[in-house]
Amino acid sequence: MKISKKIKSPISEELKSFERQFFNSVSSKITLLDLVLKYVLKRKGKQIRPILVILFSKMFAKGKIPSKTYRAANLVELIHTASLVHDDIVDDSNIRRRFLTINALWKNKISVLVGDFFLSKALLLSTKNKDYDLLDEISTAVKEISEGELFQIQKSRSLKITEEEYILLISKKTASLFSCCCSLGLISSGNKKSKSVEDFGLFLGIIFQIKDDLFDYSQKRIGKPTKYEIKNQKITLPLIYSIKKDINSEKRLIKSILKRKKLTIKEKNKIYQFIIDNDGFYYAKNVMLNYKNKALKILESFPDNESKQSLKILLDYIIDRKY
Repeated sequence: MKISKKIKSPISEELKSFERQFFNSVSSKITLLDLVLKYVLKRKGKQIRPILVILFSKMFAKGKIPSKTYRAANLVELIHTASLVHDDIVDDSNIRRRFLTINALWKNKISVLVGDFFLSKALLLSTKNKDYDLLDEISTAVKEISEGELFQIQKSRSLKITEEEYILLISKKTASLFSCCCSLGLISSGNKKSKSVEDFGLFLGIIFQIKDDLFDYSQKRIGKPTKYEIKNQKITLPLIYSIKKDINSEKRLIKSILKRKKLTIKEKNKIYQFIIDNDGFYYAKNVMLNYKNKALKILESFPDNESKQSLKILLDYIIDRKY
């Protein structure tokens, strides 16, 4: 059995119900919008965020998960999809999950409006069902994501960022939504908020983003920009550590290269080799493992059931994934 199927195994039926509800909820009588929506939905990702919502609900629910959990999973997926559409515009990305992005096919104006459509559907879903507690959680996460993205732009311009600032950045722009998903699962199952549940999601999200940043240096085609397309002066943990550790006074050259708008293959390879020489990739992997151990320690206190086992597998999967 594939790892992804093992993770989904305890909630396979619930995921089918979620997918049916999600696909049925996102449609429009506007022909152009409906065309774009179908394009987006046919290219769905790994659905880690709704999976987290449903796993946490089932882990803490007494019996069958309530309909509120499905709404929470839909809320997360709508917000996440909106953020991806808008991110592709901000990053000027043409590829997402091995396919052309909306902005590459339909330009920025339509992309912005489609992202807004997903956002509006999320808001309507919550207000219509009076899920104000869910709306409060997701609104906080959206605020954190926006702050994280702006913080990244601010720091990228100066190329001055510490490891602590990097962790804060990814905690906001990525891990905040992971943490929110875990909380939404818990709340929607009828339980009160829990700091340990929030922290587990936060650590999981930090691991996810560090791994994602490592993909920026991959020489394989993984459906997103690789080291041969490094742009926007993106500073990652391997680079931060390498610049700090460098004893050969190459950091000045690397920083001057990073400030350029367009890099040659030779310059990109120079950055890649600089990170290898300073053990940047090795260090980043160790940081991921440290956060994994923190997450596992928290997981020990959760109810011992199939959902808990799936979360353990998910931790390994996020670290070992190939894309």
